[in-house]
Amino acid sequence: MVALIVVAVIAVILIFWVIGIYNNLVALRNNRENAFANIEVQLKQRYDLIPNLVNTVKGYAEHEKGLLERITQARTAAMGANTLNEKIEAENALSSALAGLKVSVEAYPDLKANQNFMQLQSELADIENKLAAVRRFFNSATKELNTGVQSFPAVLFAGMFGFHQEPMFEVPQEERAAVQKAPEVKF
Repeated sequence: MVALIVVAVIAVILIFWVIGIYNNLVALRNNRENAFANIEVQLKQRYDLIPNLVNTVKGYAEHEKGLLERITQARTAAMGANTLNEKIEAENALSSALAGLKVSVEAYPDLKANQNFMQLQSELADIENKLAAVRRFFNSATKELNTGVQSFPAVLFAGMFGFHQEPMFEVPQEERAAVQKAPEVKF
């Protein structure tokens, strides 16, 4: 009888222990999803701003039509992405296209002096800074989730409960070279 009570107590303790692990993993996943929701708020502002910026540039840079189409297509793809990983990939493509726009604008001194363009460019820079901050928060939440999924004893149950390692929101490969390159200063 005592052995049966000991086994029952151990079973109850194990059940509560597994429930605790599951609840912790759920909290970490929800924290990551909340972090991505913060990114989506900034992305929505970016999506709304891009058509205005593209239309302003169109008047000055008619022969840059391919770049502007690429930005529009990247924006559409980003807005249409369904899963979190698809959104990350689409956002990286959009960031890359916008970087091309910044380089292209250098060829148009009149455009850089246009007040409307300057305001839109300033708003885009502000949104990009906010995006960088919320991406850091997202990556921090993703790191916590990945650590939780990979840590013992959670690793024993994570796969069984449908938890797995999630990707970070990283700088696209084509932009890494530019990020790692020292800035060029000209006088």
